This record gives sequence, structure tokens and C-alpha cells, in this order.
Amino acid sequence: MTMRTQITLPPENHRLARRRAAALGISLAEYIRRLVDRDLQADPPPKVDISVIFDLGDSGGSDVANHKHEYIGEAIAARKLRR
Repeated sequence: MTMRTQITLPPENHRLARRRAAALGISLAEYIRRLVDRDLQADPPPKVDISVIFDLGDSGGSDVANHKHEYIGEAIAARKLRR
């Protein structure tokens, strides 16, 4: 048994979807059913351990927050030497 469903699309998406359905020789409803079916049959996206984000850019060499004054001083001294 099928269920009737109503959806709302932006006009441009509706126009493009109707065009794609026509190019495939199917109705807009069949086109949408196929899209939904394909999405539901697809493998679920892999679950990623969010903790990997927290180590982005970590060189493991230093902690900028603890040594910021030293780094700023070194950068100013190096700039003065270049002048």
C-alpha cells in the first residue's frame, strides 16, 4: 500500500525536477519516489569520531596559549633584526 504525501518545493527546484523527470520519461511523482528510494537504500554515512577535529593543527610541539608572550617577543625581535 502506498501513502499519499504532499511536498513543497521552491519554484526553480520544481521546474528542474519536472524537466529531469520528463527527460527520463517518468512522472514527477515517480522521479521523487526513485530519489527517496535511492536515498533510503544508500549506505548510511560513516560515523566519524568527532574527537579527531580537536587535534587539527596540533603539531605536538608547543602550547601557544601558554607561550604566547615568548612567541610574540621572538617575532618582534626577528622583525627588528630584518630592518
